[in-house]
Amino acid sequence: MRQILIETSIFKVSPQQISEALASPNAEMFVEGILATSEVKNGNGRYYPHSIWEREINKYIEGPIAEHRALGELDHPDSAIINLKNVSHNIVKCWWDGNKIFGRIKILPTPSGNILKELLKNNISVGVSSRGMGSLKPMSEGTLEVQDDFDLVGWDFVSTPSNPGSWMKEVKSINEGLNNYQHIINPYDKVQSLVTDILCSNGNCPIF
Repeated sequence: MRQILIETSIFKVSPQQISEALASPNAEMFVEGILATSEVKNGNGRYYPHSIWEREINKYIEGPIAEHRALGELDHPDSAIINLKNVSHNIVKCWWDGNKIFGRIKILPTPSGNILKELLKNNISVGVSSRGMGSLKPMSEGTLEVQDDFDLVGWDFVSTPSNPGSWMKEVKSINEGLNNYQHIINPYDKVQSLVTDILCSNGNCPIF
C-alpha cells in the first residue's frame, strides 16, 4: 500500500554560504547541502536502494528543476501536493557525490522564504525533509525497504528532525528550596521569537 514517505535530516549550511548570500542587501540567497543518501538505513528505519533514488533524481532534474518548478515548503503537510502559499525555496541543481544527493537551493522572497532566510542568517539549525509516495517491504528486523513504486514529490525545510526532542539540551540542575528540577532550554524558543518578529514587522500581529 502506497503512503506518504517523509525523511528528515539536518541541513548544514556553512558560515561562508551565509556570508556570500548577505554580501549585498539585494542579493539572492543560495545554499547547498545534502538532500538524501542511498543504500543506508535512515533514522526512520527505511532503506532506499540506489536505483530508486537514481531514477527519481533523473526525473527531478529533467522535470521540475529544468522547468524551474522544483519548489518546496517551510514545514510540509502530509500531502503529495505542494501548497504554493507556503513555498519557501526552489531547488536549482542536484548532483551525486558517492551515495549522497546534494542540492543547490534558492531561497525565495516569499513570506515563508523570508522566515527561512532569517532562520539561516541567525544560525538556526533546520532540517531538510524529502517527501514522496511509495510502499514499504520488511527487509530485516527493524528495516523497511522502499519499493519501486516510490515517486518523489520534493524537499521541504522543517523545524525538527525525525526524532522529536533530539535537539533539546539539558543545561543544568537548579535547587530552589525544596524544589529540585532540571532546567531544559529549547532552541526553538528562538525560532518562535524570530518568526513572531518577522510576522509582526508591519505592526499587525496575527493571533497564534
